[in-house]
Amino acid sequence: MRAPLPRRPLGRRPVGGLPLRSVAPNAVTALALCSGLSGIRFAISGNWELAVVMVLVAGVLDGLDGRVARMLHGESRFGAELDSLSDAISFGVSPALIVYLWSLNTLPRFGWMAALVLAVFCALRLARFNAAIDAAEQPHKSAGFLTGVPAPAGAALALLPLFLWFVTEEPILRDPRLIAPWTIFVALLMVSSIATFSWTSLRLRRNIRFEAIAVVVLVGAAAVSAPWQTAAAAGVAYLLAIPFSVASYGRVKRLRAGAPSGPASSSPPSA
Repeated sequence: MRAPLPRRPLGRRPVGGLPLRSVAPNAVTALALCSGLSGIRFAISGNWELAVVMVLVAGVLDGLDGRVARMLHGESRFGAELDSLSDAISFGVSPALIVYLWSLNTLPRFGWMAALVLAVFCALRLARFNAAIDAAEQPHKSAGFLTGVPAPAGAALALLPLFLWFVTEEPILRDPRLIAPWTIFVALLMVSSIATFSWTSLRLRRNIRFEAIAVVVLVGAAAVSAPWQTAAAAGVAYLLAIPFSVASYGRVKRLRAGAPSGPASSSPPSA
């Protein structure tokens, strides 16, 4: 006979498991993972537009799960690990396979190497982020910047040639001799140490908030009427913003270096 289970005292919750408020953000993360994996499925069948849409949907869901978790106070270690695994697949493996099946498979060796670099470097970026999440000193984060290109933005940049190809259908945009170096370049951006803008830390001045709302409306209307042109323009704009983010962080770094030290730091060390 099976031994009877020990009785749990009334009023005490079982050790382990997830609280109910953590289910919603983890469900959003799981949906993002399903969307990223579905992109691979549509790429295998040659439905390139729907494959790319699935990766973009995964990016939108990835931006929502953290906000849902903070709103419900449902942050958990489980959710953080699930989010990293979902990002590695949705923004590393899925874009790499889509680009490989779309273009790089005509260069079997070098093309597959480029796809591997994109997938592995995305995983390395997420591993570096998880390793430094509890670090006391994070200069980029404390200044409101990210280290390297984030995984969702990296996936969108890797798919930028497809955005342009959807618009123009130019055969040269599918040439693996161009796509392979571009894929490796995007992978290097993800694992680089350059400072990039963190959109969550941007603060608008009061006198331009109405103009910002108007810009959002215009971008939304453009995305509805011309989605691939808008996606391509957004990718190019993000690339052009990287030098400005590096220069902006350089200014912040110089200001911090020139700031006077506090009285505690200026006092001589005790014996």
